[in-house]
Amino acid sequence: MAASSRRTVISGIGTLNALGQNAASVWDGFLQGRSGIRAIRNFDASGLPVRIAGEVPGFDAKNFVEKKERKSLRMMARTIEFAVAAAQLALTDGAVDKSKLDRTRFGVECGSGLIAMELPEVADASAASTNGQVEQVDLLKWGSEGIPTIEPLWMLKYLPNMLACHVSILHDAQGPNNTITESDVASLLALGEACRILERDAADFFLVGGAESKINPLSMVRQCLFEPLSHRNDDPEKACRPFDRRRDGLVLGEGGTVLVVEDLEHARRRGARIYAEVAGFGASFDADRVGHGLARAVQVALNEAGIGPKEVDHVNAHGLGSIDSDAWEARGLAEVFGACSPPVPVFAAKSAIGNLGSGGGLSELAVSLLALKHGVLPGTLNYEEPDPACPVSVHTGAPRPVTKLHAVKVGFTQMGQCAAVVVRRWDGERPA
Repeated sequence: MAASSRRTVISGIGTLNALGQNAASVWDGFLQGRSGIRAIRNFDASGLPVRIAGEVPGFDAKNFVEKKERKSLRMMARTIEFAVAAAQLALTDGAVDKSKLDRTRFGVECGSGLIAMELPEVADASAASTNGQVEQVDLLKWGSEGIPTIEPLWMLKYLPNMLACHVSILHDAQGPNNTITESDVASLLALGEACRILERDAADFFLVGGAESKINPLSMVRQCLFEPLSHRNDDPEKACRPFDRRRDGLVLGEGGTVLVVEDLEHARRRGARIYAEVAGFGASFDADRVGHGLARAVQVALNEAGIGPKEVDHVNAHGLGSIDSDAWEARGLAEVFGACSPPVPVFAAKSAIGNLGSGGGLSELAVSLLALKHGVLPGTLNYEEPDPACPVSVHTGAPRPVTKLHAVKVGFTQMGQCAAVVVRRWDGERPA
């Protein structure tokens, strides 16, 4: 099959996280070196060993949907609300006139994950089914007395495909529609799939995104039990320390990002402002989590973009902040970029906003898109003491000038699935 001549560009950014509820405020937060990590306020976390996270303060989904559509919010968990809000922000930022879109070639791709239920929604059912013993559920009572107290459509709030479902319904997107449930790389893989669909001329226009919130009692208990979380409760702004020698674990965040992703000629016809071209994409599996698989994904993306490591302005790292993950990620990056002189700067957005899970990949990529647009890259927070186990050149401190056309965003899951995206600053022409 001949290579496609179609090119994919990004022409709208909708993003919200602990630093703000639109691209401008998020970008300002990164530029000013602010941290969005705080003591948890959404619920009483005093009984948990970890009581900090990157919450989105004051979020109200009603501010992002038309009044006539607000009744649909009652069927959305917070994660879905983030995706719906980010989609509207992206369309607004991209100056999209939906009436001029071919709805049958308007697609939606979302990254999503496990959506934790809100405990009050099953509290009455649980109470009715315990025979007075909180720790034991009577299954006969659960069926006869518990389940009838639960709203019939309750489950629809927590299905991972509901992000793409609600976004497509609200905006009448009748083209390709899919959900990627691959944990921390879900939204990057969603972008890769959308690009492939555009390249083979099966669509013209996409909303591509991801969102997640693990900051609720049920999910936080699970995370505290099974994830390597930072325990710096007394110093939350210093808690997430990607690649730093004194890192002690990841910090949870919440929020989401949706990008307007479209065929170049489609963007030109509607007079769109273009942030960047998606120049390359790669995916792999790092079975042993030693870095070789991550390096393969990056090299595939660079090869597709037709560039070498020295042509990259910066690497937007996964930068989880955990001891083991940062070390093997750094080894993988060094495998590709280690010979570059001067070193390719590495930036880690989680230091300011925490880990957004399935929404993290594109939320972090949005920072690189804005950096390419504005010509400066913010500094990574909390990188104070280099770790010999992490052989990367972390950019910290004041924003530095962006001097090259390309940025690379990488991501991976703790099981080893890896993804890499190369974006090229848009200057109207393909560089020679």
